Amino acid sequence: MALTLDEAVEQLGHRLSPKRRSAATRLRRLADPAAGPPLLEALEREVRDPRTWETQYQMVMALGICGHRPALGLLRDLVQRSFEATMVYTALGDAIVRLSAPEATVDSLRWCLDSGTPMLADGALRAVAMQRLRPDTTTIDHVLDLLGPLGPHDGLRFWAAAAAAGWPGPRVQEFLRDCAAGPRADVASAAASSLQGKYQSYTPL
Repeated sequence: MALTLDEAVEQLGHRLSPKRRSAATRLRRLADPAAGPPLLEALEREVRDPRTWETQYQMVMALGICGHRPALGLLRDLVQRSFEATMVYTALGDAIVRLSAPEATVDSLRWCLDSGTPMLADGALRAVAMQRLRPDTTTIDHVLDLLGPLGPHDGLRFWAAAAAAGWPGPRVQEFLRDCAAGPRADVASAAASSLQGKYQSYTPL
């Protein structure tokens, strides 16, 4: 039987990391803002142990999905840390964009893109795609400037290709055509849908 909100919150304090991860994953699915404060408290403890990166990933993602904006300060601080498991950066980029106020979303996206950490940029672009955000033209150009020099096998193109279904302009169309003709099946499929103005459905880890 699936955990209730209260049960999942209580399980965040379990001595075993898989149990804490299961609780965070459940809270991510519930997407209840009430889970925000205990998730933030749990993450502050969790990041002390680099071995539990999978649990940290789920806690960060849950904070983003639950919309707990007070977590932004910690998340931005964590970006400056060195994580051996780079998937944590993906969650951080995703959550930072999700938790930013609407008027600050573009700035947060640019901050992630300019960080020099590819997985952080990947997470930020994933949040843009999953929320079907439509950045301004200058920001779209900024994204394409970052992706332009990348090789056709680079996975960083995927979420931009998925997000671009709602992006205007000939440069976007050129980018999508290039992706659709590329060697990576996932990128090509996302780009082909976006060329038709259609968003695909995705279920991130």
